[in-house]
Amino acid sequence: MKKQQIIVISGGVFLLLMIYFFGQTVPAKKPAAAAPAAGTTQPFDIQLAIQGATAKLTESQQTYVSGLTQSVVRGDVKEQQIKAFRQLASFWSDSARAFLPFAYYSAEAAKLENSEKSLTFAAQLFLDNLRGIEQPEVKTWLAGQSKELFERAIVLNPDSDSLKVGLGSTFIFGAPADNPQAVMQGIQQILEVNRRDSTNIYAQKMLGIGGIISGQYDKAVERLEKVARQEPEDLEVMLMLAEGYERSGQKVKAIEWYEHAAEHVANPALKEELNKRIQQLK
Repeated sequence: MKKQQIIVISGGVFLLLMIYFFGQTVPAKKPAAAAPAAGTTQPFDIQLAIQGATAKLTESQQTYVSGLTQSVVRGDVKEQQIKAFRQLASFWSDSARAFLPFAYYSAEAAKLENSEKSLTFAAQLFLDNLRGIEQPEVKTWLAGQSKELFERAIVLNPDSDSLKVGLGSTFIFGAPADNPQAVMQGIQQILEVNRRDSTNIYAQKMLGIGGIISGQYDKAVERLEKVARQEPEDLEVMLMLAEGYERSGQKVKAIEWYEHAAEHVANPALKEELNKRIQQLK
């Protein structure tokens, strides 16, 4: 998988990396007018999010979006609806640069089209942008969408290991902070693929990342080292190795991987943040 987002685990450096590489893909967390009851989370409403994003558009853009939205409602032919959803997805991606509406309309088009290719693209889109999300309600929505899309694709191709790894990854990255069992559920699903094919690099990578998230650092870095040998340009793997070694107290190895990652970063601001991290560890 190319152009994957950086997973935010320890903050600072990784959050900046995600912002610089990909921009802000989800709405910034806003102060709530009234805090919800303790232990509760308000469900994310994608339609309200789209309404909010639409309100920020120019008048001509709002007219364009409204016309496409109405064509979906009026359309009685599936192909017409798919076309309108695709046009909406393209607008939100290219013109408005708003991830959530783009992902939503991509998913709606994929569900109607019901091809493995379109479902997998949409599922991976949600999964890649799920990583590092802090807002629990957005995280839950993204994970649910990704899970549904992967499950639909697996119905079409039940023998696909990559789809099964993707499905397991939705549990790893979508697990609430207070539910580590969900992470383990995802890891177990991916382990089934790994037992059949230990050379599956995608499975090894996700198991490695899942291991770091769940605190199983020794096995995690072992897996990620194997992935790094096969995919030496994968910046995400470099950063996760640095994270894993840092969390397990192996500062020398952590510095080594942070330095290696810095060599692959062209953006001066990102390189500076990585160098700060390195100095903090020395």
